[in-house]
Amino acid sequence: MKYNKLGHTDIDISVIGLGTMTYGEQNTEQEAWEQLDYAIAHKVNFIDTAELYAVPARSETYGLTELYIGNWMANRKNRDQYLISSKIAGPGAYTKHIRDISTYSKQSIIEAVEGSLKRLQTSYIDLYQIHWPERKTNTFGQRGYTHHQDGWESNIKMRLEVLKELTEAGKIKYIGISNETPWGLMQYKMLAKEFDLPMIVSIQNPYSLLNRTFEVGLAEMAIREQVGLLAYSPLAFGKLTNKYIEGIDTPECRLNSHPRHFTRYNSENTQRAAQQYYDLAQETGLSLAQLSLAWINQQPFITTNIIGARTMDQLRENIASAGVELDKKTVTKINKIHETNPNPAP
Repeated sequence: MKYNKLGHTDIDISVIGLGTMTYGEQNTEQEAWEQLDYAIAHKVNFIDTAELYAVPARSETYGLTELYIGNWMANRKNRDQYLISSKIAGPGAYTKHIRDISTYSKQSIIEAVEGSLKRLQTSYIDLYQIHWPERKTNTFGQRGYTHHQDGWESNIKMRLEVLKELTEAGKIKYIGISNETPWGLMQYKMLAKEFDLPMIVSIQNPYSLLNRTFEVGLAEMAIREQVGLLAYSPLAFGKLTNKYIEGIDTPECRLNSHPRHFTRYNSENTQRAAQQYYDLAQETGLSLAQLSLAWINQQPFITTNIIGARTMDQLRENIASAGVELDKKTVTKINKIHETNPNPAP
């Protein structure tokens, strides 16, 4: 396993991180424990979760992912072997079953942290993140930009102040952001510096062969500001795997079981690009998943590549990508495909 530093800290993070949002929806608790055991045994030391999970977010499965992980941690008694990351769910219609608010508040942040600590059965969370901005901006595949004049930006300072209190209380160690823009990242950095508040150490945004929008603006910031990327959806919800192209997908696969939630992965442009990357993977003797993950692992702004799996075979294949090194010729071919069909699934 390869490791990168977490932001400006001296903490080593495995280049492959374990995503868990399927636990409680597509994976049972027994399957979750099996995945967690395998990942830790293969030197993965970063486990990513959120109070929102399982996904798609529903009141019936709310908190199950953290609960499964917490039961596993309590049973295995191996808390010193890995880092746990969690997040507060953002406000909006999608999360009214968690808390019906329009903006983050001090109370909601404290409530979210305390709830996650209880479900995870731990006294601290290594990395705590704001899951998405409360202001109206480009998130979750939105193209174009429409400016909304509002006052929510001033709420960032309040968030940092609350997170400082929670850090000083020992309930969280480091903080990060997720689904943020270059403007948002710099606001967190500037306010922290000006008011002696905690510095963010990471940004968790989507990044894959089908969505390289992070490279415009945020990649440079990730390196220069020491706020490395925790890449999520690196396989585009399974689109960058062999199964859909080879016709061996099943009704249980994510894009089949929840088609309305992930429509951007089924566009004509996305299908075309995935086929081209699949053909290149065949040339190199790799699976499409391993080609896609290995390419991300080599990016200089990456802290960890958060993989998720429904089956143990998928998990083994994904973790093994840490040992794959793509040569310059293959990377050049990847970039040529990207030039002809850029970012079809942002």
